[in-house]
Amino acid sequence: MSDSQPLAGVKVLDLSRVYAGPGGSMILADLGADVIRIEAPNGTDSMRDWIPFIEGESTYYFTANRNKKSVELDLKKQKGKEIFLQLLKEADIVLENFKTGTLKKLGLDLEQLKKVKKDIILCSVTGYGQTGPYKGEPGFDPVMQAIGGLMEVTGFPEGEATRVGLPLVDIMTSQYVAIAILAALRQRDQTGKEQYIDLSLFEVQLSALANVGSSYLNTGTVSTRVGNDHSYIVPYQVFKCSDRPLMVCCGNDKLFAKFCVVLARDSWIDDQRFITNQARVTNREVLSKKIAEIMITKTADEWFTQLSRVGVPAGPVNNIEQVFQHPQAEAREVVEEVDHVKLGLIQLVKSPLKNSTLNIKTKTGPPLLGQHTEELLHSLGYQTLEINQLRKEGVIGSSDKKKV
Repeated sequence: MSDSQPLAGVKVLDLSRVYAGPGGSMILADLGADVIRIEAPNGTDSMRDWIPFIEGESTYYFTANRNKKSVELDLKKQKGKEIFLQLLKEADIVLENFKTGTLKKLGLDLEQLKKVKKDIILCSVTGYGQTGPYKGEPGFDPVMQAIGGLMEVTGFPEGEATRVGLPLVDIMTSQYVAIAILAALRQRDQTGKEQYIDLSLFEVQLSALANVGSSYLNTGTVSTRVGNDHSYIVPYQVFKCSDRPLMVCCGNDKLFAKFCVVLARDSWIDDQRFITNQARVTNREVLSKKIAEIMITKTADEWFTQLSRVGVPAGPVNNIEQVFQHPQAEAREVVEEVDHVKLGLIQLVKSPLKNSTLNIKTKTGPPLLGQHTEELLHSLGYQTLEINQLRKEGVIGSSDKKKV
């Protein structure tokens, strides 16, 4: 395999924090882009402060920052801004997720950036976008899950609206960050002009409402919480087995018929109450109760083995330990050991991108705060005495973070 990567030579100045922005720039870094994180002296990225820690380093931060460099730089100081603009001359992309209007206050909005790099790509990620009555509101994943309708359709009917157990909106937005920037690179190459990307967590969440959103827009149906069931497909839900739960997904009548055979209930196939999916949805409670009485008689793995033989989608509900010990996870080598400058070898989940020529690889572990400050400044022509003076003035961090 060639060592070349599709984004080799592309430089990203990443001003973003937490997950939605950094997660997107990490995808670009995995593809070979040179991603430089610009972090304020003493740190402004909350993810560096979130537990659990290993020798003071946040494992949360690890999840979105492999293959990057970190430079401490105070953009509110004139010298900090000057250094940033020096870096900008060789950059292709600036990624930021400040509150709407912050970049303009810093004197670093698109109009100013174009004066230094005329074909720059600027990607702004905010909670609600650059326009509209909520444009100044902060955007946090749980708030987006709430205001964007996700919580209202998650959880059990008798319970309260429930947040998904991961920062799902941030994760989805990070993928749109990468997609949008890749498209902007292509368009810039075609036109030679700057590109501006206005991406909001709010709109990403609304786009992710999928069938729930489409059902409302076209029929007026307001979906409600159905727990682990599916609003419009039955059986498409979790059943308790003798040891742990099992998710079963009979997405069409043929799969339901196979499911009936495995359960030794062939008579259900032609039963008018269950013969079509619409009929099964109408008779959800009756059918679900009958299935539950049978599923509890065997273990989840026993049922999975039988259902797998006939092609019915099913899977036990695993805890995190079981996930990483799963034979498929081991066979696909989803976990990799990565060298960290302070901690030695750490374990990370690999990029899911697998392609014979993309050459996805992890070259470096997540950086320490300011780990590459001195290296980058020297590359710009700064001498050691000048760098020490910048430290005294608070333009960069107080010490070289490579010394661990």
